[in-house]
Amino acid sequence: MIRHQLVIVGGGLAGLRAAVEAKGAGIDVAVISQVHPGRSHSGAAQGGINAALANNPESHDDTPEKHAFDTVKGSDYLADQDAVYQMTQDAPQTIFEMEHWGCPFSRYDDGRIAQRPFGGAGYPRTCYGADKTGHYLLHTLVEQAYRRQVAMYIERFVTSLIVVEGECRGVVAYDMIRGGFEAFVADAVIIATGGAGRTYANTTNAIISTGYGAAMAYHAGVPLKDMEFVQFHPTGLYTTNILMTEGCRGEGGYLINDLGERFMERYAPTVMELAPRDITARSIWTEILEGRGIGGKDFVYLDLRHLGERKIAEKLPGIRDLAIHFEGVDPVTQPVPIVPSHHYTMGGIDTDVDGVTAMPGLYAVGECACVSVHGANRLGGNSLLETIVFGRRAGRAVVSFLADGGAGRPAPEAAARAALGAVQERVDRLSRAAATEDAYDIRGEMIVTMKQNFGIFREARQMQEGIDKLLSLKERLPRIGLRHAGGAFNLDMIRTIELEGMLDVALATAVGAFKRTESRGSHARTDYPNRDDVHWLEHTLALYRPDGPPELAGKPVALGMFEPQERKY
Repeated sequence: MIRHQLVIVGGGLAGLRAAVEAKGAGIDVAVISQVHPGRSHSGAAQGGINAALANNPESHDDTPEKHAFDTVKGSDYLADQDAVYQMTQDAPQTIFEMEHWGCPFSRYDDGRIAQRPFGGAGYPRTCYGADKTGHYLLHTLVEQAYRRQVAMYIERFVTSLIVVEGECRGVVAYDMIRGGFEAFVADAVIIATGGAGRTYANTTNAIISTGYGAAMAYHAGVPLKDMEFVQFHPTGLYTTNILMTEGCRGEGGYLINDLGERFMERYAPTVMELAPRDITARSIWTEILEGRGIGGKDFVYLDLRHLGERKIAEKLPGIRDLAIHFEGVDPVTQPVPIVPSHHYTMGGIDTDVDGVTAMPGLYAVGECACVSVHGANRLGGNSLLETIVFGRRAGRAVVSFLADGGAGRPAPEAAARAALGAVQERVDRLSRAAATEDAYDIRGEMIVTMKQNFGIFREARQMQEGIDKLLSLKERLPRIGLRHAGGAFNLDMIRTIELEGMLDVALATAVGAFKRTESRGSHARTDYPNRDDVHWLEHTLALYRPDGPPELAGKPVALGMFEPQERKY
């Protein structure tokens, strides 16, 4: 039994920023991660991080208020405006802090941090480090965490929460290196495990972005919020879905159909390729559905050739490498085949601006959480900002919680032993099972169902078929077993254990999408094509039910500065 005051599950940007903040205040902090933090999925973010610095010559009058307006408008007015304003107010300080810690941002000749345009923004406010921004930010925070001697438990998979009388007091984790399970008891737990991209077959997300962290909280009784809102990034590589950053279009890239047209003129004539991601992804998919994909196939071109080799080498070197190695085309001389790909989970564990959940002692930050600052559609450049802003705030909130009486309580040894025993019994049962169902078949059918039935365009009959399929997969789940019973690096066990949580997260997405009878942001229904502010200007809360689909409830959107209006670009 391992004891720390604060246990953070996840070693990406959100978890590390929370760890740095709490450790700096003298709290005993531990980070538990499936991979070394330097390899967390935050490092895959390419294009940039937003802040109203007004460094670009075209953004001399940019302000946090204007950043907030763009974010709320981009969210299709589902974002909580108090949370959005908090994020945009904190943004400049966040950038300067990362800069002072050594993050190598790209710069103008006068030394100021460079900023480029991103979709849905009225100003070029996206700070960047070439096309490796997430990588640079992540390694900067890894250095700061090690500098402060944050305890790191690497290559461990967290299976469940330890809950005592309705309060979170730790987690149970599988040690991949040595085999076996351990109880981590704590006064507070922060979940920072990222998104749920791997519930879809066509995702830009890493293999560990399964949504299981959100599922742990969900299974423990904490609501998931707005899970129906799933972002499809307009430009994933055609054959692999690997991300081609929005920075490609921010630097002047074109989207081209089979007729050689820059077709975004039909859909967003004033901003063209720099429309918000939901509009751009739907525009691409409409071109494909109407037969204007390249050669009549299901992709279009991202054309960077006119940018020239020098600019691509300076601003988009990683993009060129990815296109060459994974698609076999050199963007200096050839257009890149792209297709919209599942990219981001706007929904997640219901929290406030300090990461506080409905369960005392449990916090959540980053993509696994829903504050909500993204609403129905996230603007590019706001996800990296969210992780650091709210990671810091959650770290501070835990410090306050411990100072107000949360610290120094006896370790919940009995509850920890019970949680350990429950996990071990579950694994033993799976090891002994005479399996009649294959867990990987169920997983495969789930991700294809989510891609086909809950994609860019949605319709009631199609979604009902998808829900029925997911429920049938859930019924088959008790008949699975383990293929491998070994102790160390048993990835078969991890994939099998996380499958139940993935299915429940997928069902929350599916049922929320079916129930929301409107189109808003990334949720585009062909049978309800209009936004409905009378009935649906509210968040969706999914409450877990073990034997069926989730129970749904509503929660009002926090309005304030900006009244809902039609989105025009």
